[in-house]
Amino acid sequence: MAAAVYQIIRRYPRGAVVLGLAVISHWLLDAIVHRPDLPLYPGNPYRVGLELWSSVGATLAIEFSLFALGTWLYLRATEATDAVGKWALWGLIALLVIIYVANLLGPPPPDVTALAWMGQAQWLLIVWGYWIDSHRHYARADRS
Repeated sequence: MAAAVYQIIRRYPRGAVVLGLAVISHWLLDAIVHRPDLPLYPGNPYRVGLELWSSVGATLAIEFSLFALGTWLYLRATEATDAVGKWALWGLIALLVIIYVANLLGPPPPDVTALAWMGQAQWLLIVWGYWIDSHRHYARADRS
């Protein structure tokens, strides 16, 4: 659905395919960690999930590995054009690790309102990432 909307708005088939694959890969990764609560398709009563979250050690190993892989791929594919592109990225990476560790080790939110505000505050991370990306460019393709 997201890919179709993107294609209608942007008329860029390659981007729509990448977006569609991103949605599918996100669902597959969720299926690994979620308890069996993910439908195979909308309206399907059968639910899937391997419940990796029940193992803290396995969750940490896989999630930190995926985060490190994603960071490495982004660093390999882009280069900073200035100090913002370099240091703001490392600041975001550090903050994301701190937030993740705090979520694991800290107490749960005190109430639903606090949870809602933290959910809305995550939009700042998207803005920060967009700002960082505007200070980076694609690295040369011939890099080895």
